[in-house]
Amino acid sequence: MSYIGEFVELSINRFTSVGAFLEDFKGFEVLLPNKYLSDNMELNDKVRVFIYNDSEDRPVATTEIPFIELNNFAFLTCKSVSHFGAFLDWGLEKDLLVPFKEQNGKMVEGNTYLVRLYLDEQTNRLVGTAKVNRFLDDDVSELSEGEEVELFVREETDLGRKVIINKRYDGMIFRDRITQPLRNGQILPGYIEYIREDSKIDVSLVPIGDEKFDLFTEKVLDYIKENNGIIALTDKSEPDLIRAELAMSKKSFKKAVGNLYKHKMIVLTDKTIELAKN
Repeated sequence: MSYIGEFVELSINRFTSVGAFLEDFKGFEVLLPNKYLSDNMELNDKVRVFIYNDSEDRPVATTEIPFIELNNFAFLTCKSVSHFGAFLDWGLEKDLLVPFKEQNGKMVEGNTYLVRLYLDEQTNRLVGTAKVNRFLDDDVSELSEGEEVELFVREETDLGRKVIINKRYDGMIFRDRITQPLRNGQILPGYIEYIREDSKIDVSLVPIGDEKFDLFTEKVLDYIKENNGIIALTDKSEPDLIRAELAMSKKSFKKAVGNLYKHKMIVLTDKTIELAKN
C-alpha cells in the first residue's frame, strides 16, 4: 500500500540527514523531509501526513495540507502551461499536472477550474482532470428523497447551482431553493428533494418536510398576485411549463398549491388558480 493521494498516520522509524522515515505496521516506509520536521518530534511518534509524488515521482510525505485529496473534487488555479499540460496550484510544493487530454478546453494561466484528483494506474502518479462528469454515477438507486447528503458546490447556471452529491452524483439546487450565499468548492449538507425519471436530482438546502415549501408557497402566491389574481396553471399542467414559469418542479408546485388551498387563500378551477376573495 502506498497511500498516494491520501492522509495517513505513520510512526517515525528513524532519523537521517535528509529527514525522518515514517513507517506503518505493514512495513511501508516513506520519507518526511527535514523541512517538515519539528523540534519536538521523536522516535515512534505518530505523525499525520499526506503522501504524494516528489519531482522524481517517488512517494514522499508532507505535513502541508493540499487543497484536494485522492478521488475528491476542488476548484484549483492554473499556475502555468507547458507542452505536458497545465500545472495547477493545489497547496503543495510540486504543482498538480492536468494533461491536455484531461482538459475540456485549453487551460489558461490564472484561471480557476473544477478538477478531480485521481491516481494514474499506469504511471502511479497523481493527476488532475477537468473531465469530472465521467466520474459521476448515473445509477441513483442508493439515494432516496428526503435523505441528507453532502454537497460540493459547482458552477452557477441560469437555473441555479450545480452540485456534486456524496462525491458521486450530479445534482442541482434551483435558484428558488438557494437560501444562503454559495461559493465554488463549498462543502455543506443538503437534502434530496426529487429524483427524476432521467436520474437527475433536485437538491434542497433545508430538510424535506411541509416546512420546506414555505418558499414555494410564497413564490406561487406572489406569482398569482402579479398576474391579477389568476393564473392558467393547475396540477394538470405540464412539468416543463411549471418549471419555465416558476423555476420549480411540478411536485413542489402541487404541494405549494395544496398549502395555499388548505389555508383557503386560493380557489381551484379546471383551468386556473385564483386568489380567494376575502
